[in-house]
Amino acid sequence: MLSDRQITSRRLLLVAAGMSLLGAAAGCRSPWSGGEAAAEVGVAESALPVEPAGPGGDAPAASSAAATGAPSAAPSSAPPSGSPGAASAGAASPSAAAPSAVPVHKVLTEAESKPVYELDAARRVVALTIDDGPDPRYTPTVLALLQQHGIRATFFLIGENAVEHPELVREIADHGHHIANHTWTHPDLRSLSDTKVRDELVRTSDLLHRTTGRLPAWFRAPGGDWSPASLKVAADLGMRNMAWSVDPRDWARPGTSAITDRILKDVRPGSIVLNHDGGGDRSQTVAALKAYLPVLIDSGYFFTAPPN
Repeated sequence: MLSDRQITSRRLLLVAAGMSLLGAAAGCRSPWSGGEAAAEVGVAESALPVEPAGPGGDAPAASSAAATGAPSAAPSSAPPSGSPGAASAGAASPSAAAPSAVPVHKVLTEAESKPVYELDAARRVVALTIDDGPDPRYTPTVLALLQQHGIRATFFLIGENAVEHPELVREIADHGHHIANHTWTHPDLRSLSDTKVRDELVRTSDLLHRTTGRLPAWFRAPGGDWSPASLKVAADLGMRNMAWSVDPRDWARPGTSAITDRILKDVRPGSIVLNHDGGGDRSQTVAALKAYLPVLIDSGYFFTAPPN
C-alpha cells in the first residue's frame, strides 16, 4: 500500500511529465513552417501544393512539365487553405524562417525564360493572379475570399508596397499562395537602362526573400511590357515570366458587373486571369471576385498556382 507522501510524489511526477509533453507539442510546426522553409532557402521555391476548388474536391493529377500549370496534390499533412485548420497552420509559417545569406537561384532553360500566357488547355484549370499589392484595404479581404473557397493564387507584389506592409506579405505566404515579383516601383521596363531594370527586380526579390524565407520563382512585367533586359535579369534570378490570357481591365474600374462578365465570358481551360488588389480603389475587383469565383467553381473549374 502506497503512503500519502508516495501518492503525492507520483502525481507531481505525472504533472511534470504532462507539462513536458505539452511543451514539445507547442514546438511542432505546420507544413508551411520554418523546418520546410529552411530546406527551401537558397533554391527556387518549389511547387506549392494546390488545393482544388471545384466539384468533388479531387485534385487533378500533377504534371511534370512546369509550363503546363497542372495542379499538384496537396500533402496529406497540410490543411486546405479554406479549411478550419488553415489558420492554425499559418501560425508557424515559412515567413518565420531566416533566409540564407547567399541564395542560389534556379537555372532556367531558354524555353523556361519565355513568358507563359496560358496553362494546359487539356485541363479544366484556371490560374488566378493578383497584382500590385499588398494593400491593407483590399488584400486581407481577397485572402479571406480565397480561403473561403479553398483557392491558392499567385500574388505579384510591388517592392515599395511590400516593404511598407511586410505583415501582409507574410500573411499571403502563410496562406500558401505564391509570392511573385512585380518590380519595385511598377515602371515601364522598356524605358529603363539595363542597370535600373536589374535594380527593380533584384531589390524586390531580395526583400521578398528576407520577408518570407522564399525566393520568388515568378516575375510579371508591369503592363506585360517585357524588355530584353528584364527577361535576362529574371532568368539570372531564377524567375519565370507569367503573362495572362484573361484581362477584365479591373484596374480601370469599369464596374463590378463589367469585370465579372468579362471574366466569365473569356475564361477557358488553362486561362491565367489577371486581377488587382493594389494600385487604387479595388472595391469593384473584390466585389467581382465574390461574384465570379462561385460561378467558375460550380462550372467545374479548379484553381491552381502554377508549379515552379
